[in-house]
Amino acid sequence: MRRAFPLVLIAFLCSTLTSCELVEGIFKAGIWTGIIVVVVVVALVIWILAKIFGGRS
Repeated sequence: MRRAFPLVLIAFLCSTLTSCELVEGIFKAGIWTGIIVVVVVVALVIWILAKIFGGRS
């Protein structure tokens, strides 16, 4: 399972982040909303990866 996790994560991100409707909605909401959403998503991904791979000595 540990070997398959990165592949599953990449497949999940590819299937959820390719939506043109999401990008269209962000641009309709405004550029600042888009920037905030991107920053929050990137921070969330970094936090999740740190929880999964970091902190184990």
